[in-house]
Parts: sequence; structure tokens; C-alpha cells
Amino acid sequence: MTTIVPTSEEDPFLAVVRFTSQLAWADAGPEAAEPEITRLCKEAEESIGAGKSLELATLMVTSAELVSSKISEKDLECTYTIICSLVKNVKSPEELLEMVKVISSKVAQQPSDKASLRLKILFNLYNLLDHPYARFQVYMKALTLAVDGKVTEYIVSSFKKIDNFLKEWNIDIKHQRELFLAIAYVLRENKSLVKESLTFLTKYLATFSNEEAQGLDEAKEEAVRAVIEFVKASSIFQCDLLDLPAVAQLEKDAKYAPVYQLLKIFLTQRLNAYTEFQIANSDFLQSYGLVDEDCLTKMRLLSLVDLASDESGKIPYASIKDTLEVNEEEVELWIVRAITAKLIDCKMDQMNQVVIVSRCSEREFGTKQWQSLRTKLATWRDNISNIITTIESNKVTEEGSQASSSSAVAIQGLTVR
Repeated sequence: MTTIVPTSEEDPFLAVVRFTSQLAWADAGPEAAEPEITRLCKEAEESIGAGKSLELATLMVTSAELVSSKISEKDLECTYTIICSLVKNVKSPEELLEMVKVISSKVAQQPSDKASLRLKILFNLYNLLDHPYARFQVYMKALTLAVDGKVTEYIVSSFKKIDNFLKEWNIDIKHQRELFLAIAYVLRENKSLVKESLTFLTKYLATFSNEEAQGLDEAKEEAVRAVIEFVKASSIFQCDLLDLPAVAQLEKDAKYAPVYQLLKIFLTQRLNAYTEFQIANSDFLQSYGLVDEDCLTKMRLLSLVDLASDESGKIPYASIKDTLEVNEEEVELWIVRAITAKLIDCKMDQMNQVVIVSRCSEREFGTKQWQSLRTKLATWRDNISNIITTIESNKVTEEGSQASSSSAVAIQGLTVR
């Protein structure tokens, strides 16, 4: 936290107003400048004397922004350090929220001017606050500034702490949606963070329920965006979109029904289903910027995963050839691609022309997958229980045998008289 150390007898808030107003009127000439500088300083003195911190903050940020492009980054940071310290003087939560809104809005107003510094100023303001919702307000302004000022790299690392932030802020569903959508937009700016962007977009869509008819309609465009992002992403092979109400509504939508159908193909069906869809909807794919060759590649890999999950640990090369619609010499190439993408763990038995699968990824993780996991865990628990019972039984038997042996030795040592 920044500590303000007075270097003169003048009040630091009044000093900022005098400094910024002198710069603002520097080109107007003494006759025009002096009255204005005097007026502004008098307003500041009155606000300080009356304890009107909100009015003082409004005056100071307005003056600071008028000269922000004329002063150095160091001077601008010092200026805002003093302005932001005003939040410590406010007792009323309502006035505090209004002051935070005034300051953060002004800081984010000129994102093209010293963007990284402005982001730092917002972070400093955030750290000065104890009010949870006020912190949330500042964080949202920081997200906007990061995108508009093209400095998203400075805020991305904070996304790892979002779950902790949500507990601290205790915000309602409406604000959670704003947050998730804003973060997804920030991440979307970086092509290497597509997976993370889709994760937060999914979090946003997951906040909607079937009971929210109006809300579902609001989420429709983002649901479409999420589906298209998933299909386009060459390194993402699993998602939990299909059963979300915000996405499921697309199935019966006259305009977006093909979007839902495409998602269903990529998550539950095989290559032949996609081929049929592509023939019937080639214009639709082009309208969303989907490249057929890329979609074919992804569907072949997903179809191979589907084969691996269906078969009893073994996949004949012939099945792979027919399902992926490739030549015999390409079969092992696709197996290697699936291994490289960490979709399956397997061994290729070239002699017997089969693939022995030890693990495969799930294309989606819904009710069916949870039930399967529950069954496997129950079986595992029973097996462990049986092992423990067997060990304990053997232990008792062994102890009994040792006791019998000891008795026999003792009897042999007795002398009969």
C-alpha cells in the first residue's frame, strides 16, 4: 500500500489541484489563467474544509485527466496516488461506491494514453479498498481498460484467482455473468488462450437455467459463439456445453438449430454424420468461418476416441480405416496423432493389426460419464474392501498358527513325574 509523505505545508490534495490547474491553463496567459487557477483552488479548499470528499475527488480527477497527456508517467502516478487515497476518508458505503465509480471511470476513459500505468493505478485503488463490491467495480474497469488499451497481458494472471475473488466479492448471478463474459472476451484477444476463453464462456452459460426464459434468450448469441469456438479449436476435444440450457435452446431455434446439430455431431457422433451434415450445410459452415478440412481432421480424431471407448480394449485396424474413411497406410498415422493429442494411450500390435487401448479421453462429461465413474469407483471400493478382508483373515490365521506352534514347544519341554 502506498504511503503519502507530505513534503510541504500545503495540503497534498490542494497541491494536486494547483499543479494540474496550472498546467491546464499554462497556454492561456496569466490574465486568463490566474482567475481560473484561483477559482479551482478555492473550490478544493471549500470541499476539504467541508469534508466533501466526493466533490473533491470529482474536481481532482477532472483536472488530472485534462493534463494527463502533458505530464510524465511518474507525475501522473503520484497525482493519482493522492487522489485514490481519498477513499480512506469516506465513511458512507454509498459515497465510497460513487467515489470509486468516478475515479475508476476517469482512469479508464483514455486507454490509449499510458495504458499500462492506468492499469497499475486501478490495481493500487483496488488494494486501498476494503469494500467487496467496490473492489469488484474496480476490477471490472480494469478488464475494460486492459482490452481497450491492449495491455491484457498484465491482467491475465489474476484470472487464476477468480474463485477466491468470487468468495470475497460475494456478487450476485447478474454480476457473475458480467465478470465471466468480460474475462472470456479478454482471453479471446490472445489466440494461445482459446481454451481458457472457452472455459469462462462456459462458466457464463452455466449460470442460466430453464426457468429463465428471458435470460436464455439473452445468452443465445454467446451460446452460438461458444459452439463455434469449440468446433474451430484444433486442440480442444472435450466440452460440457451440450446439456447446458443456454445451449440446448438452440436445438429448437429456427436460425441456430444447425449450430446445435453440429455440436451434437462433434460430441456424440462419428465422421459419417459430419460428412452428411457438411454436404447439406456447406454454406452454413462457411458463414461461421469453419474450414471443412480442419473439421474433418478434428472429427477423425474424435471418431477414433469414440472407437476406443466402445471397443473392449482393442480396435482392429480395419475398424479405424472404415470409421475414419482413410487408406490402410494412414491408419497408424492417425493413431499417432491421437496419442500426440493425448486423446488415447495405447499400443499398436502390427502383427495382429489391432490397437490395444489402455486409456481414452471423454468427448463430454455429462450424466452418463458421471454414472460410469460412480460405478467404477464403487467397484474399486469393493475390490479394496475384499483385499483388506483377505489380508486381515490371513493375518488372523497366521497368528493362530504361530500360537499353536508355541504351545507345542512348551508341551515338549514338560517333564512328567
